[in-house]
Amino acid sequence: MIGNHEVYGKVIDTATRCEHYHSELDIIAIKFACCHAYYPCYRCHQETAGHDAKVWAKEENKKKAVLCGSCHKELTIEAYRAADTCPYCLAAFNPGCHLHHHYYFG
Repeated sequence: MIGNHEVYGKVIDTATRCEHYHSELDIIAIKFACCHAYYPCYRCHQETAGHDAKVWAKEENKKKAVLCGSCHKELTIEAYRAADTCPYCLAAFNPGCHLHHHYYFG
């Protein structure tokens, strides 16, 4: 458990870092649309979920689907995509994560 949320995959700490992405800025987990379960990254989901990933549809941007590993609060997809930092605790997010948004968000 991380905060009040179970985070699946190859998690290595309580800030949602995983085997694949574990820099100081890699502090989010994403709830996958297919299973509504949090994983630190698409690779964790691919390796451990046992099913194909499904992305969130564009019209689902108001869904809470991102977990800040610093304060453990949930963000909407829209809020996460518009921010460089957590709106609750101001922890910085990895700016390179936007390169992977297509794995999660439509």
